[in-house]
Amino acid sequence: MAQYFVINAENPQARLIKHAVEILRVGGVIAYPTDSSYALGCILGFKDAQDRIRRIRGLGDDHLFTLVCHNLSELSVYAQVGNSQFRLLKANTPGAYTFILNATREVPRRLQHPKRSTVGIRVPNHTVVQALLDELGEPLLSLTLQLPGDDEPLNEAWEIRDRLEHEVDLVIDSAIHYTGLTTVIDLTAEVPVLVRQGAGDAAPFGI
Repeated sequence: MAQYFVINAENPQARLIKHAVEILRVGGVIAYPTDSSYALGCILGFKDAQDRIRRIRGLGDDHLFTLVCHNLSELSVYAQVGNSQFRLLKANTPGAYTFILNATREVPRRLQHPKRSTVGIRVPNHTVVQALLDELGEPLLSLTLQLPGDDEPLNEAWEIRDRLEHEVDLVIDSAIHYTGLTTVIDLTAEVPVLVRQGAGDAAPFGI
């Protein structure tokens, strides 16, 4: 049965953040809030946890995870970032965006697009997520928490616990201002390409 932590969105309790990270480090799957919606997360190195998330979402092995990073320094470990991309990323992170970037060798092949060697990366603007990533010291592998048959992501922690209490190891209950899915922008070429319009404003990217 899933544990349930109520974490203050303005001043996350350090004890609960540490406990959440302990769950992740032994291969746990968590449901956590972001700046756009709730998500399912685990860490690199635990294929069983990744498979559990795909089963919860009803997705096949070809559906790619997003790497959720703490900041630009961590992002640059996993993605190739040139000068033009860096300027755009610096001006628009953290925020409700997912960026498609060329992957570095730090990203396992199974987590890359099979034909393009790209990876989706984001830096959320949510205090609880930032606290988790700071304590964890590495990215989260993440998918939006939208269950098969649902039209929208789940965004109430109590409902997530009711529906997934035997599927995840932890549900984090924290304030969230639901604004929709992230805006997805492809930054693999010189000119940014809008893949999906979501909560983030595409205008700063000239789109």
